[in-house]
This record gives sequence, structure tokens and C-alpha cells, in this order.
Amino acid sequence: MKAIDTDDFRVKDNFDIHKAPTLIDMEASEKKVHSELKKTSRKLGKLQDKMYANNRYSVLVCLQGMDTSGKDSLIREVFRRFNARGVNVYSFKTPSSAELEHDYLWRHYIALPEKGKFAVFNRSHYENVLITRVHPEFILNENLPGISTVEEIPENLWEQRYEQMNNFEKHIAQNGTIVFKFFLHLSKEEQRQRLLRRLNKEEHNWKFAPSDLDERGFWDDYQKYYEEAINSTSKKHAPWYIIPADNKETARYLVAKTIFDHLKNYEDIKEPAVNEAVLENINLYKSKLQNEK
Repeated sequence: MKAIDTDDFRVKDNFDIHKAPTLIDMEASEKKVHSELKKTSRKLGKLQDKMYANNRYSVLVCLQGMDTSGKDSLIREVFRRFNARGVNVYSFKTPSSAELEHDYLWRHYIALPEKGKFAVFNRSHYENVLITRVHPEFILNENLPGISTVEEIPENLWEQRYEQMNNFEKHIAQNGTIVFKFFLHLSKEEQRQRLLRRLNKEEHNWKFAPSDLDERGFWDDYQKYYEEAINSTSKKHAPWYIIPADNKETARYLVAKTIFDHLKNYEDIKEPAVNEAVLENINLYKSKLQNEK
């Protein structure tokens, strides 16, 4: 199978969404890629157990992508070998009335992972500079001071939000949260095929909504705003990774490998030392348990 350096997918310079590949050749069968995914997922699960015992770091994984880019199935496959206590998944839909009574980052703050745990954001705070750019009328639901109509939205609002998001991620990173941000980069043709499969397979009909086609009509706008948001917020403490997503198995493997390759470099993620009294008397404790009647 093709050797992969996951750092190649990290946004370091100016990201051009039209030049980034949506498909790569892994030089291996899908079965082989799936096998490597299973191995990497298993290693990630063991590493998370160690992180839980270490209780020093947490991990935030943000997943963004166009509709049908494979976020749900990626979460299922990458994290299925985790201890259930070690990972929480949050799907951020349209803000509730209670959430709209707070600033737009509030619901993301309260979903941040505890030390030793992973949190996966299926869509994330970045929706606030993506869908609201395409549909600026959604901003009005936030009831912001001085903004009562779309025409009153200041042009610098988006730059302010990029800065706020950078500050938010820098703050949590400085306090022990390791941040990964993945853009599942899907081609428009592959999205068309996936939407057709939802319509052609009766058991998948429930996944389709007419709004999927409505949003597809804004494809170019979304691409533009993804590119802008990624370029404005890919930082060393919270980098973006552009994951080719036309092949779901490959995308899952690349995300799992990226997370593992980065976390394995943390030399201070290790189990705490065993109490000396326990070590000195370990044979006694074994004997007591073995001789119980």
C-alpha cells in the first residue's frame, strides 16, 4: 500500500480548493485499506485508554464537509474500537431557542471534551462562517446588537468570527486540548452519485431531503467560503487537514492515521506510575484473590 505522510494533508500555505484532490490512489485494494483502518483504529483506542489514565490531555476532532461527504460513517468506523466512555460525538444542527440566547460559540464550549477523552464535532463552530455566509438571513436569529436586517450585517463580521474562532482554539489548546480539523473534500460529481444512490436504494430513501438539492445549488458559494475559512483559521495549534473524500474507505483511513501519527509523538502521554505499596505487595494481593473460596 502507498506510504502516506499525513502531514502532506495539513494546510500550511495558501489553500486553493480547486487544486486540492478529492481522490488519491492508495495503490491497494479497498479490503487492504479497510484492514489498515481497523489496525489504526485499534491503536487509537489503546492510546485513548492511556490518555484516560494520564488525565492530562483531551482531543477535539472537528469534521466539516459538503452533504454526503461521509462524516457519519467515518465517525462510526474510526472510533468504533474506542471504549465508549472515552469518546463523545456531537452533531450540531440548527441552533435551538436556548442556544440562540447565548453567543454562537457557547454550545461548542459546553461540548468540549474532559481531560482524557475525545470529542467529535460532526459539523462544528465553522458552520457559523459557512452556512451563514451562504444564507446570511440566519444571522438575524442571533439577535445581535445593531443587526436587524441582512443589509445591516457589517462586512467585517466574518473576519471578527475568524479571529474569535482562532482565539477559542488557541485558548483550549493552551489548556491541554489537542485540536484536529478535517475538511472532507468531495467532488460535485461524487456528491451527485451519492444523492442518486439515496434515491435509488429504497432502504436509503430516508436519508434524502429536497433541501439536499437546494443546498447543492449553492455549491460554488460553499466552496468559496470553505476556502476562505480554512485559510483564515489553519494555525499550528489547530491545523486544518484536507482529506480527499471521493473514496470513503480512504478518507476514514487518512483521518485515523492523521490523528494517531500526531498523538503518538506526545511522549508525556503515558500511564501513571503504580503505587509503590501495590508493587511491593502485588504477589500478596494475587495470593489472596487466588485463594478465595
